Amino acid sequence: MSGTAVMTSRERAAAQAYLRLLGAVRAALAEPPGADAPPPPVLLSAPMAEADEALAAAGLLGNEETLFGLVTGLHRTDPPGPAACRVPGPARVTPRGAGA
Repeated sequence: MSGTAVMTSRERAAAQAYLRLLGAVRAALAEPPGADAPPPPVLLSAPMAEADEALAAAGLLGNEETLFGLVTGLHRTDPPGPAACRVPGPARVTPRGAGA
């Protein structure tokens, strides 16, 4: 995917569904469930199904590189604010050793 490509509506829906799934996973794992709360797998079944369906409709099943490119493109077009889901980048590791 080039930097100037425009997402199709199905690609945008797939990227958004992935971000909603990511947010649901974070919420489900943030705190242990209460006595009457369903376990995380139950809470995640609907967002997982939505993401699977959206990925299949966009032809992205098994194509993580393209999906992550779309998610990155989505972040570039969304206005900043609390509704925008921010995905942290990879952690930077500083090697320890001589001179460190």
